[in-house]
Amino acid sequence: MVLNYIWVGFFIIAFVVAIVQSIFFGDSGVFERIMTSSFEMAEFAVMDICLPLVGIMTLWMGFMKIGERAGAVNFLSRIVGPFFEKLFPEVPKNHRVNGELVMNFSANMLGLDNAATPMGLKAMQSLQELNPNKETASNAQIMFLALNTSSITIIPLSVIAQRSILGAANPTDVFIPILIATFVSTLTAIIYVGIRQKLNLWNKTFLAWIGGIMLVIAGLVFWFANMDKETMNQVSGLLSNSLLLAIIVAFMVGGLYKKINVYEAFIDGAKGGFETSVKIIPYLVGMLVGIGVLRASGALDMLTDGIAWCFNALHIDSKFVDALPTAFMKPLSGSGARAMMVETMREFGPDSFAGRLSCLFQGATDTTFYIIALYFGSVGIKKTRYAVGAGLIADMAGILAAIFVCYLFFN
Repeated sequence: MVLNYIWVGFFIIAFVVAIVQSIFFGDSGVFERIMTSSFEMAEFAVMDICLPLVGIMTLWMGFMKIGERAGAVNFLSRIVGPFFEKLFPEVPKNHRVNGELVMNFSANMLGLDNAATPMGLKAMQSLQELNPNKETASNAQIMFLALNTSSITIIPLSVIAQRSILGAANPTDVFIPILIATFVSTLTAIIYVGIRQKLNLWNKTFLAWIGGIMLVIAGLVFWFANMDKETMNQVSGLLSNSLLLAIIVAFMVGGLYKKINVYEAFIDGAKGGFETSVKIIPYLVGMLVGIGVLRASGALDMLTDGIAWCFNALHIDSKFVDALPTAFMKPLSGSGARAMMVETMREFGPDSFAGRLSCLFQGATDTTFYIIALYFGSVGIKKTRYAVGAGLIADMAGILAAIFVCYLFFN
């Protein structure tokens, strides 16, 4: 129901703004831009997202099936079981979905989006099997979505690469600020959803795991902070890809040890990947067209101009407003937010306050509406409950943390 109002709101706001642009500002081409954007986004959803996703999903769902039959997923679930029992109390102890959740979160933290998405869709399908009401999001599914939309990322490779391409003096100087902001976003998501679900977040197991994760992050920060740009890119790329390949090989070796037909297991899983990719097409087309219409109308530009006017009227520093289009776009579209980030760095410079802050916005949050449409659409969830609110609250925490950290590091 929430997505219904949000989606319709995109079109109504775009229509009203277009009328204002046409009548009061003489922009006679705004309606054409909106309709052109709707067709382009529909094509983009299918040709640039869903079709490439078919291959990626087919590949990774096949690998996941090998891991499942080899017992690797159950092995991971036993390791993280005590922690996930606190976050996902509805999930049975040692259930295979615990391992699938770990693999999804690990891929996200390493910046491996192509691997994280199929792993996440597999985890959502397993959570749906445990869901007693198939059209309504369960508590476990909402917690999973909140953690994904908060997007804790240890290695923001794409952001660093864009800064390097645009000539930043030190492309990696946003690494630590992004890590801080994304951790705040994720912790906010856990706390908000935990309160809504009346979870006990003060137990020793939960606090020990959170403390351990913070120590690991601090260690990685210290390690990478002492590297130059070239070394950091090489080490982070080597770490990410070697770990991913090690997981694949471990699945296969485990399958041989268990004496299963590894190739047949891969094919069985790959079939499910194709079916899931086709199923999500209408959900993504609908959401991305709504986002494209809103953007083409100029509503986002009007919003940022209004915010800047308010802060200037109060005599409050408003230089962070120049980077806000990236923050506004990120919950709606990952590619759109990336384009906004690049555009901001080009206009103000990659080493400017706005340029750096746009990078922090890009790395601190994730595409909330895209993720919700993708994951819930893959299992037919229609009633999302407070999942959208949880994702947006986590996004807001990440945005505020990014602004604070940027003033702290770069002002």
